[in-house]
Amino acid sequence: MRIVVTANGTDLDAPASPVFGRCPTYIFVDTETLEFEAVSNPAMSAPGGAGIQAAQFVIQRGAQAVLTGNVGPNAYNVFQTANVPIYLFSGGTVREAVEAYKAGRLQPMAGANVRAGMGMGRGMGRGMGRGMGMGRGMGMGRGVYGPGGWEAMPPSTPPQPTPPASREEEIAALKQLASDLRKQLAEIMERLDQLEKGD
Repeated sequence: MRIVVTANGTDLDAPASPVFGRCPTYIFVDTETLEFEAVSNPAMSAPGGAGIQAAQFVIQRGAQAVLTGNVGPNAYNVFQTANVPIYLFSGGTVREAVEAYKAGRLQPMAGANVRAGMGMGRGMGRGMGRGMGMGRGMGMGRGVYGPGGWEAMPPSTPPQPTPPASREEEIAALKQLASDLRKQLAEIMERLDQLEKGD
């Protein structure tokens, strides 16, 4: 069976990504042989609709199941229409996700676990709040575009990731989160500079 795991790297030992639509890499894995193919997410920097584009992309590449941490309603609907199940996984490597799936330890999703428009605000000013729903309680940049412009969304309880199995895994997960936040801060600062210069 060909499954796809959202990842922050390009091999089976890469940390699994807690986000679907804007994860950096999709790793397609044959569950029988563990042969894999790492493919960059073409929708990662999309100004909008990343979840839909990403879902269509992984379906076109033959994914029969998806392993990830968070999926919004638009991507969820694409997968539901294509009869591709989504399984929740967080706090480990791609290899651990595949092993958990094969052992039947992952729960299938019954619906989206983040709302549309939620996220870490990746690409501020070009689709604010549409990305990186990190699933770690960060929830920065939440907003919806309403009649009066950008409006704050009420806080919601994010899905709780499963605790890492070891101290080393927790350290690796926290390092990855810190790296993601540094990248995000750099993007925000770059966008602020652009806005201040009138770009």
